[in-house]
Amino acid sequence: MLGPLADLGTRKFWRAAGRPVDLAGEHAWLRAPSSAGPVVRDRWLAAEAERHGGYVDEATPGAGLLASMAELDGPGFRAADLLPQVRAFYEHTSDWHVEVWSAWAPWAWPAGELVSRLFGKRVEQLALPTRPLDVAHGMDSRVAVIRDGAGGQVAAGWLRTLRATGEFVFSGCYSTRALPGADRPSVHVAFPLESGNVQVFLRPEVQPDGSLRLESPPGGFGADGAYVVVADGGRTHASRAPVHESFHVHVDDHGVLRTDHVLRMWGATAMRLHYKLEPKTG
Repeated sequence: MLGPLADLGTRKFWRAAGRPVDLAGEHAWLRAPSSAGPVVRDRWLAAEAERHGGYVDEATPGAGLLASMAELDGPGFRAADLLPQVRAFYEHTSDWHVEVWSAWAPWAWPAGELVSRLFGKRVEQLALPTRPLDVAHGMDSRVAVIRDGAGGQVAAGWLRTLRATGEFVFSGCYSTRALPGADRPSVHVAFPLESGNVQVFLRPEVQPDGSLRLESPPGGFGADGAYVVVADGGRTHASRAPVHESFHVHVDDHGVLRTDHVLRMWGATAMRLHYKLEPKTG
């Protein structure tokens, strides 16, 4: 009984903290998949493909989170300036192995453990690893492309599971999306939940060495950052969340593609993750 009550209480909290939004009109930029039930896994994929009048494609080799990084081109960003390895990872993600290490700040670990046990592991979504040994046997990565009726890629599901147990850690919907008044698109990631989702808008920047930096900074409603969207009582509400992330996707001195991921709560670093990304062979 505790799980459903916690879920309901969480939706009530975010409804109170948020504002009413119209996902079919003014706030269509916040429209994203949600889960039909409390356990998320990959069950949202078919419904999202149906919304686009298309299908889920897991058969195409070399599928990527984005069909092309050039979708992000605009003032201050040119995908052509990125290192080839960075582009290859985002455009052909399924061709890469992903290894991950995590470290929590001491002040944030108890809250992270509580969220993981009470929500993440139970609903199999956003089950952030709280101990280094949680991912000691590795994490499997799977890409499912969501195509429209014409066969074009409109989004991609990136599904990551623990190799040792098969449990879902993340199940995210990746695409590009322009925010209101923005001069160029952002990377949009939505994590479906029952009757809502968590969304992150990441502003891309090419660094002088060709590496990629993605940022979800503090800001006002309608700017890059993290949002929680909930459907409750016949209305949909959305609120900015005090979670800020940065990703630095770069090539090290030995030619290995790596990512440094920092998660902050308000202004304090809560968690760091490091990813080693290697092309699959054979």
